[in-house]
Amino acid sequence: MSKWYQLESAEVLQKLSSNASFGLSQMEAARRLAEQGPNELQERGSKNPWLILGEQFIAPLVVILLVAAVVSVSLGEYKEATVISLIVILNALLGFSQEYRAEKAMAALKALAVPIVKVRREGHWQELSAPELVVGDIVRLEAGNLVPADIRLLETANLRTQEASLTGIRHKLRQNRFCQGIVN
Repeated sequence: MSKWYQLESAEVLQKLSSNASFGLSQMEAARRLAEQGPNELQERGSKNPWLILGEQFIAPLVVILLVAAVVSVSLGEYKEATVISLIVILNALLGFSQEYRAEKAMAALKALAVPIVKVRREGHWQELSAPELVVGDIVRLEAGNLVPADIRLLETANLRTQEASLTGIRHKLRQNRFCQGIVN
C-alpha cells in the first residue's frame, strides 16, 4: 500500500498488525527486522563519473541522433551535423550533471543516520537506533527530531516541519510538543 495517508489511523494500525497503545512485542519486532531487514537506504555503491558520462551516449534517442549526425556528414550537411552534435553533447552534459548530483545526494542521505528513536514496544517507550525500526512500530517524535522512516502520523500537537532543500525526504520537527506515528 502506498497511500497510507488516505486511510484512517485505526485502519492503518489494523493493516500493519500494530497497536497504538501497546506497539509491537519484542518478538514480533525481531521477526519483522529479520524478515524485512534494517531501516536503512540500500547502498548501491557509487558509480564512476566516467561510467555516468558514457551512459549518456547509449540511450536510444541519443543513438538515433548520433546516426542522424553521421548521415548528415555523409550527405555534406555539416551545419545540421554540427547542430545535432551540439544537442547530443548538451544533453549528455545535462544528464551527467543530474545523475552525478543524484549520486552525491544519495551518499549525503545515507550519512544522515538518525541514531536514536523513541519507539513504543510492549506498552513502554524505549530508545532504539533508527535502523532497528520495523514496519508497524509506533514512533514518538519531539521538537528537533529527524523523521527516521516513512511514517503515517497518528497524533500530533502543533506540528510544523522543515523540509530539506535536497529532496524533501529529510524532515525535522520544529515547535512541536510531540508527534506520534506508525512506520509504514
